[in-house]
This record gives sequence, structure tokens and C-alpha cells, in this order.
Amino acid sequence: MKATEAELEILNVLWALEPATVREVHDKLIEKKDAGYTTTLKQMQVMLEKGLVSRVASGKAHVYTALINQQQAQGQIIQRTVDAFFNGSAMQLVMQALGNHKASDSELDMIREYLDKRTKK
Repeated sequence: MKATEAELEILNVLWALEPATVREVHDKLIEKKDAGYTTTLKQMQVMLEKGLVSRVASGKAHVYTALINQQQAQGQIIQRTVDAFFNGSAMQLVMQALGNHKASDSELDMIREYLDKRTKK
């Protein structure tokens, strides 16, 4: 199940607040961009239908929890990016990222460790 950009924004809020009501999610979203409450509500209902979130009634409100974790969502985004912009080449993505962002020595050491582990499999 792939999340849209708007759904990812909601998921980011849910991961931080979890669990959360639509009102709580909406209040966080409007800190960064203009969004209508009914739009947030409808988007979360769609996410429920898609299986991205679960919902439990709590008094008058519904409380939502993310069913996809942040690592899964990041994997989806990376895969879409690699496919759409780098012709499926992870190497091109990494080279572009390292060329446009100065990695610290510790980050480069972590990358080397990761690559060493991957090549030993």
C-alpha cells in the first residue's frame, strides 16, 4: 500500500503523536500549511480504507494509529524516487546524494560499514 505525499504528512504527525484524533493531527498540519479540517478528516478516512491507519472510537472522537511504520514509508519513497528519477539505479541516487550533500566523516564511516556488511552476505 503506497502512501501519497499528503498521506505521508499525516503519517509523520501520527508517528510523533500516536495515537491521535483528527483534531490533533489537523492542528499539527496547519502549523506548516493551510489545510481545512474536513480535508484532513476525509484524507484520514481514505487512509483507513487503504489500510494505512486504524481507528478506534473514544467518546465522541475517533483515535487513529498508523499501521505502516516510518521505515516502511521511507522505503516506499526511496523506491519511487529511484524508479522515477534514476532509472531504477540505486547507485545513481547515492552518487547524487553524496555529490549534493557533504557527508561528515562519521557518516562516511557508517556508509563504509554498511557496504562492508552488504558485500559479506
